[in-house]
Amino acid sequence: MNLKQILVAVAATAGFSLAASAEELSVAATPVPHAEILEFVKPMLAKEGVDLDVKVFTDYIQPNIQVDQKRMDANFFQHKPYLDEFNAGRGTSLVTVTGVHIEPFGAYSSKIESLDQLQEGAVVAIPNDPTNGGRALLLLQNAGLIKLSDSSKITATPRDIAENPKDLDFKELEAATLPRILNQVDLALINTNYALEAGLNPTEDALVIEGADSPYVNILVSRPDNKDSEAMKKLADALTSDEVKAFIMDQYEGAVVPAF
Repeated sequence: MNLKQILVAVAATAGFSLAASAEELSVAATPVPHAEILEFVKPMLAKEGVDLDVKVFTDYIQPNIQVDQKRMDANFFQHKPYLDEFNAGRGTSLVTVTGVHIEPFGAYSSKIESLDQLQEGAVVAIPNDPTNGGRALLLLQNAGLIKLSDSSKITATPRDIAENPKDLDFKELEAATLPRILNQVDLALINTNYALEAGLNPTEDALVIEGADSPYVNILVSRPDNKDSEAMKKLADALTSDEVKAFIMDQYEGAVVPAF
């Protein structure tokens, strides 16, 4: 028996098969919770003959560019409204592989303890990308602070505000910077992944937060040419497994909610 046969036999005893070499799959992800979830499934994929390489990014642009330019195989950081807007604006054709979880979007403040304390002319920071900015405004509308000219427009901007009784002063900033300027504004609408990275607990610290029925499901994204590859299917199966559901529920305690 040669070395390869011995390794195959040992692997079979351990409960998984050993291919001539593991298939590599590179995935771009933001740190929390996406990269953490991917690290959790690494051992599961290794048993399936897939070597998962997780590259961490802190912005919402490069992960899509990297996949589109075939520098990475997939990414995991965004919801479908954002992907649709990105494809339309950049001329890309990235596609959804599977939905994984929801990160309820919240409003935070270091100056007030409830939205009732928000003063006239208060400065409110929201993400400057169309879908997350619109998401922020919809949340504020649901909280009764503003009214949009189209109450269901997911890409609304401050220009779409029809009623602003408190004359709130909206500042549109890059989503990743919002936790860092929290003490410089009266209210900031922050994506849960960035809130978690900053040590905020969405279920305790947010003054208002989306419900678990949020339509903004975070998705695994790839290109049309590799969407149905065996390695991608194995990753999608792992990300929607009972093990991942339990990990999300235990690890994030409601700040991140399984979508499957």
